[in-house]
Amino acid sequence: MFAVATCLHWTATRLTKKKNMQDIDVCQKSTGHLLYVKAKTLIPGGTGLLSKRPEMFLPEQWPAYYSRAQGAHVWDLDGRRYVDMVSAPGCFALGAADPDVNRAVHEAVNAGSFSTLNAPEEVELAELLLELHPWCQGGQVRFARGGGEIDMMAVRIARAHTGRDKVAICGYHGWTDWYLAANLGQVPGTASDNLGKHWLADVTPHGVPQHLSGSSVTWDYGDASSLKRVLESHPGEFAAIVMEPSRDGQAPPNFLEAVRALADEHGVVLIFDEVSSAWRETCGGIHLKFSIAPDMATFSKTMSNGFAMAAVIGRAEPMSAAQRTFISTTYHTERLGPVAALSTIRKFQSHNVQSVNCKRGMRIREGWLSASRNSGLQISLSGLKCWPSFSWRNVQVENGTDATTILTTLFTQEMLSRGFLATNCVCIGLAHTDEIVDEYLRACNAVFLQLALWIQQCNGDVVLCKQFLRGPMKHNKFQPIQ
Repeated sequence: MFAVATCLHWTATRLTKKKNMQDIDVCQKSTGHLLYVKAKTLIPGGTGLLSKRPEMFLPEQWPAYYSRAQGAHVWDLDGRRYVDMVSAPGCFALGAADPDVNRAVHEAVNAGSFSTLNAPEEVELAELLLELHPWCQGGQVRFARGGGEIDMMAVRIARAHTGRDKVAICGYHGWTDWYLAANLGQVPGTASDNLGKHWLADVTPHGVPQHLSGSSVTWDYGDASSLKRVLESHPGEFAAIVMEPSRDGQAPPNFLEAVRALADEHGVVLIFDEVSSAWRETCGGIHLKFSIAPDMATFSKTMSNGFAMAAVIGRAEPMSAAQRTFISTTYHTERLGPVAALSTIRKFQSHNVQSVNCKRGMRIREGWLSASRNSGLQISLSGLKCWPSFSWRNVQVENGTDATTILTTLFTQEMLSRGFLATNCVCIGLAHTDEIVDEYLRACNAVFLQLALWIQQCNGDVVLCKQFLRGPMKHNKFQPIQ
């Protein structure tokens, strides 16, 4: 505790003098790492978001905490500046502390962020969301403040509308009981790990009531026949199909059309979970590019550029059920979320943000392939145009060790030493200028070459490359931490 307090005091005096990584003498253990050690004794899991755990990136080396963030840059507690290629993670399509969004939010704070009366921006945001999604004209909107809870709200409304309980799911839809129920009675980490196929391995649904078993059933993206089998296995019992409409930017031919037809045939509410995919390749839900209309759609993350906000939009008939089921939370009516969302969406409209971000994302994909050719390290690409990722291919493995995890941890370690918060997935924001992308790709090329050299020194055995790690390997599943 003394060490953390001392480092924080020391940091405060240095932040005014030190501007970037090269100016700073790096201690063996950073202030952020020491604070995270303390946090794990106070906060189960160290932090409230799995994707912000340092163990998911670079255990014992990841900076863990920030003092400030601006645009594409973030400063840790020791004053080191990094280029953030993770983007918080996935919440920024503009960049941290965007001046236009912040200006609108500051005005709202000064005018009063909460009141006995309602914020008029709720109505304005509802109108804008419906306007952007023509299939929802005449529909309605409800708000929340996070992706998991807006999906939970959408499922509740669909169940209230249909009078049915079961949900057919495809993709990642949050942490709440209705979703984790898909793993009840399953064995995490095995072939029966239902959510392991859609999201993350080894998620055991501790605390989820056993009687929910069978209420959420998984099916396979790209395979409408698997959805057909699920719906026909319990005819008349499914309330909703909840799915991410796109995993890699382009849905397979005729797939979404087939899903839409099955929803109509079985009288099931079709819900597109756009928490991660909206405001990436389109101004609104990514389903707009496919010309397939759901009955409801959920949004969060990018719609408000780092401020807590979420929305579900839907056709009038299913959304009317929201008045027959009790959904009411005090801070769903605060003002800052709608104000941030309005400012963010308007900037999308005025600056063609999605087009700029997609072009830069495609440049990064091309840069990865160039680094792959230069180094001889083979990779595969996936992800959305402005949210791409790569994975290692043809890695020689011995003793069953996950060599790809070793390489990814080494990649993150070496990128961090060059001033980048980076893993094998990049989320592009408007603040990632062409110059920043150039700098990032130069660093990637150097790191790929370094990894190739280490593999060569280990006679092709990637497992032996663990010796070059300066800490433990990253986690690639949900697990307790020490």
